Parts: sequence; C-alpha cells; structure tokens
Amino acid sequence: SSDVCSSDLPFQADTASNPPDLPTPMSQFWSPLVHSLTPYVPGEQPKLANLIKLNTNENPYPPSPHAVAAMHAEMGADGNTLRLYPDPNADRLKEAVAQHFADFGIGTRNIFVGNGSDEVLAHAFMALLKHDKPLLLPDITYSFYPVYCELYGIDSIAIPLGEQFEIRVDDYARDNGGIILANPNAPTGQLLSLAEIERLVAAHPQSVVVIDEAYIDFGGETAIALVTRYPNLLLIRTLSKSHSLAGLRVGYAVGHTDLIEALDRVKNSFNSYPLDRLAIVGAAAAIADKEHLEKTRQAVMASRATLVAGLEQLGFAVLPSAANFIFARHPQHDAAKLAAQLRERQIIVRHFKQPRINQHLRISIGTDQECAALVDALRTILSV
Repeated sequence: SSDVCSSDLPFQADTASNPPDLPTPMSQFWSPLVHSLTPYVPGEQPKLANLIKLNTNENPYPPSPHAVAAMHAEMGADGNTLRLYPDPNADRLKEAVAQHFADFGIGTRNIFVGNGSDEVLAHAFMALLKHDKPLLLPDITYSFYPVYCELYGIDSIAIPLGEQFEIRVDDYARDNGGIILANPNAPTGQLLSLAEIERLVAAHPQSVVVIDEAYIDFGGETAIALVTRYPNLLLIRTLSKSHSLAGLRVGYAVGHTDLIEALDRVKNSFNSYPLDRLAIVGAAAAIADKEHLEKTRQAVMASRATLVAGLEQLGFAVLPSAANFIFARHPQHDAAKLAAQLRERQIIVRHFKQPRINQHLRISIGTDQECAALVDALRTILSV
C-alpha cells in the first residue's frame, strides 16, 4: 500500500465547474484547530507476506471460540439482524462486565462502553479532565494522551519518569485538574503497584484519576477493588490485548456512577450507537470465558520470560514488564538501525524517536516460534 495519504496529494479541481487557473489548496478549508494538531501515529499495519509482526501489541492467540460463536449466532444465516441498530446502551456487554467484577460490588451503572478504549479515553478527556487547572501525565506514556489534550484544548504538565523509567507518585503532589496514567505504562511496560495507585488516588480527592489498564492482565493487579471506595477513580480497559479482539474495537470504563453519567452525556452528544451488534455479543462472550483468558495470558507471560532471557543473553538491557510487550535496548547498537535490519528479515518491531527512549525497541510478545525467530535474527545481526 502507498505511504502517501490523500492530504499529501494536490487538490484536483472539477474543471467542468471550476476554472483551472484558480488553485484551491485542500488545507484552506481546514479549521485553525486542524492546522495546529499533531495527530497520533498508529502502529504500522504492513501488508507483507510471511511477516513476523511484533510492533502493535496484538495478542498472538485467537479469541475465545465462544466469542466467535456468539457473533455468528447474532448475525444469523442471512445477516438479517445487521439491518437493525444495535442496543445503544450495550446492556448485554455491561452485564457481562458487571458479572466479571461482581465480587468487587460493580454493577451495570458503574460501567461505560465504547468503540475501543481510545474512544472511551477521548470521552474521559472531554467529560472529566478538561478543567482550568492542568492535567498531569507522565512525560513518557501512551502518545494519544497529549494528542487528546491538544484536540480538546486541555492544559497539561508532563511529569518526568524516574531514572529507571518508573512513575513516582510523589511527583504528582501538585495542584491539578486531573491525573492520567497507563498501568502498566506504555511503551515501557513498567508497573505501578496497587498500593501506589491507591496512594495516588487518595492524595487527590478533588481530582479525577484515570488509570488506563490496557495491559493489566499480563502481570499486574487491577485497581478494580478501589472503585467503590474512591469516587474520583476511573479505570479504562480494553478487549484488544488480553482478549485478542483488537479487530473488534471494544473498550470500557468502570467508576462511580457520577463519572459514568458524565461519559454517557458526552457519548450521547457524539455517537449514541458506538458499538455494533456483533461487537456487543462477541465482547460479552469473551469476557465470560475466563478459562480462555487465563490460558492465553499465561502463555503470553511465559513467552515474555523466555524472550527476555534470550535478549539478555545477546547483551540487551530489558526493562521489567507487566505488559504483552517488552522495552529493550542494546548498549552497543543503534535502535533505529536494529529495527531496519529486522525489517529486512520480515520482522517488524516499534522504534520511537522521542528523546530518552530513542535507543529502545518496543517488542510485542508473539508466539514462541515468532519470539525465537526474532532472537535468531538478532543473533545474526549482532554476529554473536
């Protein structure tokens, strides 16, 4: 596929109705906001054969067979149900999430669902984090956060990570209009303990604290137990990673009913049908299949440990990770060059140009065979 997007191409006038000597650059129609935006850059989705794709943190294993069966059943043999709008409240999915967290006192009124966790995050920025005081976030984190700040006109302060790329709760002890953290953090994979999450939430009772738990199932402890005790805590989760449903686009938030009402108000002013019929039933079935989740997450964690050991034998320094990816650097080899050399061997990893992390590679955990192929390729590149 071409790397040229439509905005890079010259405007082609309809010469039947427009004089050809009146150039009309496409950007002249942009609003001032669009001119100022620096959009989020998603991970590459190359269309290459025999590719080992370790760049976008997708789960290497298929989703629950119950999820696939539920989607087939919902569509029916002739697909007739697809002519009907889905349930705007996605009650079936909310009930599945509530049942999953029933031991923590979570009910359907504590749950908000959206078209992937990115959409849920977007609504949270607008509904809960847009205040006169600045939003606090780590200087190295999920790069969509500063994009949302720019999009919605939210002032923010980037709090530097520590020397070992750790989040330090005490650094957030300042006046703020909200706090957002990814836990485990991205792209580092570093985990903040549940005790530290609680200390952070308790220290800021007048601010909403959003914890993005996209990767929590791969080695961390969810903060779900804190939701009923702290009305200022909002957890955001996704089925893209641990439930192998990145292609379905389902995310959800869990929090106090007042926080959920704010999200619903924004959603219903933006897109009242965010999840399609198949996504609702597929996600509900996936959440209910706890056995499949446990099997696949354990497999990813085991592969992660093996991959870390293999890379360390090659001289890589690898940060401790509680995610389905690792963050690694080699002290004698440039990260960008390593990424390019891996690409030549049909292996794709993620390299960031951001200061402090431009010598690191973020490597998604694939199957054991894919991880072994990566280590073998690196051994050849490094001539070890």
